[in-house]
Amino acid sequence: MKRVILITGTPCVGKTTTAKALAAKLNAEYINLTEFAKTNNLTLGDDEARCTVIVDEEKMQQQLGENIEASQNPNIIIDGHFASAVTPTQHVAHVFVLRRHPKELKAFMEKAGYSGSKMWENLQAEIIDVCLGEAVEVHAGRVCEMDVTGKAVEDVVREILDVLEKRKTCFVGWVDWMGTLEQEGILGEYLKPN
Repeated sequence: MKRVILITGTPCVGKTTTAKALAAKLNAEYINLTEFAKTNNLTLGDDEARCTVIVDEEKMQQQLGENIEASQNPNIIIDGHFASAVTPTQHVAHVFVLRRHPKELKAFMEKAGYSGSKMWENLQAEIIDVCLGEAVEVHAGRVCEMDVTGKAVEDVVREILDVLEKRKTCFVGWVDWMGTLEQEGILGEYLKPN
């Protein structure tokens, strides 16, 4: 029986670093969805306004399913902000949605070269729980929300392993960036029109 683990969240929350470190710990097969889409010719073109590729989600779901079935590895880690939407539900054991405080996330995004409307769109997606909502909608009962703000990758991986090995229970819906930013008096700065 294969165990497919999704690592998802908005850009710059630490998905790839966490997923690669977790894959190394579990000797798991690692799939980055952006690379997977390009390698398997699953793109429909470029979204120039968002500086990203447009993925053929239907073809990707089919190709991912085939790859999961064919894999010799019992553990597969899938990394991508749209992992919940394109991974066949019957294969998914766990979904870890990484969350990061918008102030820290903004700093990470700026460091990664994000700016303007693309940065604000992604920050707002984090604040209104877009990735969490998608994960819960598709994979209810298998989703774990994790606040990774200020944490080292090793600590995040340790928390994930604790959940996988049933030493820790996961919860969903406990991160409230809107309430946090409102308490800090800066919600308006983050929800401004782009």
